[in-house]
Parts: sequence; structure tokens; C-alpha cells
Amino acid sequence: MPITITLPNVLARLAEGHRTVAGTGGTLGDVVADVSNQFPSLRARLVDDGGNPYPFVTYYLNDEDIRFAGGFGAPVRDGDEVIIVPAVAGG
Repeated sequence: MPITITLPNVLARLAEGHRTVAGTGGTLGDVVADVSNQFPSLRARLVDDGGNPYPFVTYYLNDEDIRFAGGFGAPVRDGDEVIIVPAVAGG
């Protein structure tokens, strides 16, 4: 069973309209790389040029902020769920 990633609407349009996508890997970084390979237009919105998460994009692994769970090095298991929340600005 793969890892499920839930995307906000603004990113779903870059994943052919899918709000939920699936990826595989041993770490969260591996899963994000896998999903980025499946949907190349997502890559620039998910990671910087070095493959690291942007500080303004928050990743939750099973409801835990990855900044406190090992970042992209956090291990994942089949069935884990990731939610991506980009920063929203406006006034």
C-alpha cells in the first residue's frame, strides 16, 4: 500500500486535478520525489532546487508537522498519510 498525499486545490491542478496522489519510498523525501516524478509540474511547488522542502510549505505526516519529525528524512510506512499545506497570503 502506498503513501497517500493530499494536495490543496491550488496544487491539485498541477497533478492533473487529483486532490489525492500516491507515492512510494522509505522516507518522506523519497515519496515527495516519487510524486514529483509522476507529476513534474508539482516539483517546483513542493521542493527547492536542492530537493528540500520550502519553509513556507508545511508537510504533515500522519497529522504531525514534519519539522518536528525528521523533515524529509522522516521514515514512512505503507498506509501513511501526508497533507501538504502551502502558505497563503493576502489581505
